[in-house]
Amino acid sequence: MSSKYDKIIDYAVRKGFFWQSYEIYGGQAGFYDLGPLGVLLKNNIMELWREFFVKQHQEFVVEIETPMIAPAIVFKASGHEENFTDYAVECLQCHRIFRADHLIEERLGVSVEGLGVEQLEKLIKENDIKCPVCGGALGSVYRFLLLFQTYIGPYSPTNLAYLRPEAAQGMFINFKRVYDLVKRRLPFGIAQIGKVARNEISPRQGLIRLREFTIMEIEFFYDESNPNCDVLYENCSDEHINILRAEDRVKGVDKFTSILTTEAVDERIILSPWLAYWMCIAKKFVKALGVPDDKMYFEEKLPTERAHYSKQTFDQMVIIEKWGKLEVSGHAYRHTYDLERHMEFSKADLYAIRQLKDPKVVRKSIVRYDKNAIINLFGSKAPQVFKILASLSSDVLAKIVAESQGDSIVIEGISMPKAVFRVEDVEEKIWVERIIPHVAEPSFGAERLLYITLEYAYSEDGGRAVLRFPKRVAPIKVGVASLVNRDPLEGIAYRIYKELKKHYYAMYLEGDSIGKKYAQADELGIPYVITIDYETPKKADVTIRDRDTKRQIRVPIADVIKVIDSGLKGIDIFSLGYPVIEYAESKE
Repeated sequence: MSSKYDKIIDYAVRKGFFWQSYEIYGGQAGFYDLGPLGVLLKNNIMELWREFFVKQHQEFVVEIETPMIAPAIVFKASGHEENFTDYAVECLQCHRIFRADHLIEERLGVSVEGLGVEQLEKLIKENDIKCPVCGGALGSVYRFLLLFQTYIGPYSPTNLAYLRPEAAQGMFINFKRVYDLVKRRLPFGIAQIGKVARNEISPRQGLIRLREFTIMEIEFFYDESNPNCDVLYENCSDEHINILRAEDRVKGVDKFTSILTTEAVDERIILSPWLAYWMCIAKKFVKALGVPDDKMYFEEKLPTERAHYSKQTFDQMVIIEKWGKLEVSGHAYRHTYDLERHMEFSKADLYAIRQLKDPKVVRKSIVRYDKNAIINLFGSKAPQVFKILASLSSDVLAKIVAESQGDSIVIEGISMPKAVFRVEDVEEKIWVERIIPHVAEPSFGAERLLYITLEYAYSEDGGRAVLRFPKRVAPIKVGVASLVNRDPLEGIAYRIYKELKKHYYAMYLEGDSIGKKYAQADELGIPYVITIDYETPKKADVTIRDRDTKRQIRVPIADVIKVIDSGLKGIDIFSLGYPVIEYAESKE
């Protein structure tokens, strides 16, 4: 008997959601093509993500787009060149290469995330783990860089570049530009949706583990001393999230607990209030894709499991049939790591400004110099001296004067009498200070969400597939069917279909019976079907069938778009006051 996973994959390939890339050449692991319905579903998922994460927060979240290819220095600064690795092992007989940790986890049924080379090799030898393909012995475990390498322009070591493994670095690099655009106000977020690439060692989970996929991320910047996260208490005060804490995982506990999001912050279970807020929004978003509350939770990663840039990470997990659980989003408290590293490597100013309630009084030394004395001493060369002095800050000049021995000082090869300068100590009130913002990051993989949406939508009715997509993400919103395949019903149906195409992705349903047309619509997850029957020519009205209840209402043709709009917005069309046709399904 086929598993649900097998049925979904078979369905997805047959109906045009996705299939293996380059299949006429035998396929290529880690790459999948999206078919017509897959593209529609993925686009709807991305737009729903924008709705939850950008549009509903547009007063402090903006979206940008940056290149997929970046110079190597970017990923040297970000730490990926050093840390973005997995552990590989080669079969000594067939020479296939596998991820060492995956082989161990599949054989032993335990997590080995965070273990190093020696520990993984020890587990392979002690448990006599062999090649899963040919049964051959495995070689030594080694670290493998997951960055795809390329070159910008002609081959040259100086032109080394990588395909980005995350969209984040483009947002960190553009921090200061966007900070200026939002009028230097914290907090604010930068969102980005785009392709990323990870050179996975041996991806074997279909759409779940890809070498190229679409990521949806926000880098959210805030002042850690004043997070200004009022929306957490406004939007999430009554929202529970399910959490499996790292300390419980260490004790062997594998059951999550439900806690109010605000309590998780107040009790320091979640260190960053903005991390908690985006976790709350993530729960709402994934729920809108059809996943119930009790089928998702946030798993806190152990210190050995966290990425190099993170002080705390929670993975949003969804319970599924085949693997038990699947990570659909990562929520990392990146604190100040990325901005600090890019300032170190680029020497750029990526600071933000903090306004102080009370000024700081700072004592500093300033240097004044006798301009007339310099003119008399240097004559025609005086402008050159003034230019050199003007290029130095007061602090630097004061230090040079203080550290110079004897009666003269030398600046850029020019000797000047020390008596020309006078150092004064002054007090200055400072109303602003420079800070490096802290960062909370929610990150989603679109293709994994596509699979999750398919699994939770898939059901069967009488042996046939019914896809119960949430209406907002359904690839095709409305179908049009004539009760019989002849005029005048077909002519009216086609005219209505042409009008609907201006507003939605619609389908003109075909078949030799109305029952087969409804079955076709259900199999594709179409929420509503408009049926043109014998009464339509006389009354200028149609029936609208709801996929999930199979009930119908009778609606004037002039009201069809208004009713469909209401239904797609989540309004129960049976509450709109139109006559309900309880017997309509018997037409099948």
